[in-house]
Amino acid sequence: MKKQFKLSTLAIIGAAMLFITSCKKDEETPVVQEGIERAELTFTEVDGHAHGDHFHDLADKTGVTPIVVKFNNKGAAISGGHMHIEADAIYKIQLKAWDYTGKEVQNDFIANKATADNYKAFLVGGNFTLNANTTDESGAIFQPRETTYGDGTAVSGTGGIGTTGILSYFTVGHGNEGATKEVSFILRKVNAGVKANITRNDWNRTDYATAFGGQDVLKLNLEIHAEEGHGH
Repeated sequence: MKKQFKLSTLAIIGAAMLFITSCKKDEETPVVQEGIERAELTFTEVDGHAHGDHFHDLADKTGVTPIVVKFNNKGAAISGGHMHIEADAIYKIQLKAWDYTGKEVQNDFIANKATADNYKAFLVGGNFTLNANTTDESGAIFQPRETTYGDGTAVSGTGGIGTTGILSYFTVGHGNEGATKEVSFILRKVNAGVKANITRNDWNRTDYATAFGGQDVLKLNLEIHAEEGHGH
């Protein structure tokens, strides 16, 4: 009887120790949240000129101060979210994003062609008149413009089909100057085969979500006020 009692006691102690060890392991392995914790969009004025749905002769300018807009994990601007820019100026837009471990991850979306084929950026809202729909080059253009993937191979696809929008260029155009415009920069993971159907004139479509099946990875909300001589 004593032997049985001793064995039962040892079994209980062993189970308790196993439970405590298991709890400690759980405590020592915190669950890392998935997704994007924070993001930035940097707008830098560049030289160049608009033509239809794209830009020509793009080149960096000296003496310009970039505008940095910072966003939280919900896509709300926490710094610089109300921008004042030149209506006719062209801006290079660079996306940066960090996951919940603090790792910078924007280039993961364009690591190679196979990966980049799943992602496309849009700039929706603002009720812009697109430049391609004007006769005097006075409209808006948003042009994703990577030239290489992360593995060093050249971005392929005619008419900008292969580009993603981690790097892009944007102009409001003087035909859209005036009232503040609420816009959202969206990085969307699209379903297989969808990206090949997205053209340069689809960037501002309000129905992008139904037209191009998939899921938004990022939706960064900001305000743009564009006027001649109003950039600051």
